[in-house]
Amino acid sequence: MRILRFFGAALLWIVVAVCLAVTIVPRFLDAVYYRGAASAHFDGARFFNPDGEDTFAGTPTQGKRSEGPNPGLIARFITGNDGRPAWPDHVPLHAVQPPPRVNGRDMIATWVGHATVLVQTQGLNILTDPIWAETAGPLGIGPKRVTPPGIAFDKLPKIDIVLVSHDHYDHMDLVTLKKLWDRDHPKIVTSLGNDSVIAQAGVPATALDWGGSVKVGPGAVIVTRNHHWGSRWFADRNRALWSSFVVKLPGGNIFFAGDTGAGDYKWADEAAAYGPVRLALIPIGAFRFSAGQMAAGSHIGPMDAGEIYARLHAATGIGVHWGTFRLSYEAHDTPPRMLREVVKCRGLHGFGTVYPGRPVRIAPYTPQPAAVPAWTAAACLDSPAIRTLP
Repeated sequence: MRILRFFGAALLWIVVAVCLAVTIVPRFLDAVYYRGAASAHFDGARFFNPDGEDTFAGTPTQGKRSEGPNPGLIARFITGNDGRPAWPDHVPLHAVQPPPRVNGRDMIATWVGHATVLVQTQGLNILTDPIWAETAGPLGIGPKRVTPPGIAFDKLPKIDIVLVSHDHYDHMDLVTLKKLWDRDHPKIVTSLGNDSVIAQAGVPATALDWGGSVKVGPGAVIVTRNHHWGSRWFADRNRALWSSFVVKLPGGNIFFAGDTGAGDYKWADEAAAYGPVRLALIPIGAFRFSAGQMAAGSHIGPMDAGEIYARLHAATGIGVHWGTFRLSYEAHDTPPRMLREVVKCRGLHGFGTVYPGRPVRIAPYTPQPAAVPAWTAAACLDSPAIRTLP
């Protein structure tokens, strides 16, 4: 009986401590990363999506909108008790080392993994959302890397430009950014407020608002709109801005979507207005958080990725943000399999996936034929080939 009372009292104190932590700790985890005048996407304290907020929208099975993370869903995800299809523990990889430089209008792209891509052209080595960490989360806690980096860090050529889309751990890895800075001193371009987070690692970055640009080599990097959110500790939600990027270059632009939901889709039209898109890097994974779900408020799946690609009028597209860290419920190979069906259905050309670590030569820009409109494609997308993918 004494032992039961002891454990009962201990459990009570644990519950009290957790309740106090939930109430008190978030105040200390909040931070102000940016101060400036209010705008069409900044209320003076936090950023927001001007095309509507749905980045914490409930899944189809949850029904109503949620104002924050669902504790039950997160607990089931962490424990694996959520009916997810099994993923491999490790994906073997035989990487091929990219060249030191690619000059002129030739272009080579190498998918490192997740949203990290090395693009080489015009004598520039450009790296997107670099993460070489083994886990995607704070203090080494988070989803573990399933596929090793397609390029070992010590085999990475000297990097000139780094694009950082937002402050989530699977896109902003401070350890990797510090290693890149110490080794290469690249120009790091990001959106407002993220420079404050990156500075915590002793690394300088250029932070711009949507529409801002900075000259690089024979062109420029333009920070462009997408549809997402930012946070390092939840309490600091949307203290820093999220973005996509257009890299304007002779011979055609590079578009990097960052991490994004569909929103109003018009951000893709805005990016296309900067000129012909030779290469588009578009996320296709981490879209399913309940059975049959095809997109989330903050993540597009292959269906929406196809619409973004069509709006960009891009000549070549690579689907990224899949198969590296297990962040959602779809099977490991569902994103590329579904993308193939979408591409075939909509008559898209040049959009697919690549093997990590294999440098791929990007063809010169050529205008693309019109894709099948999204509303016309809806019927053929609603097929067993897509709907039955886990």
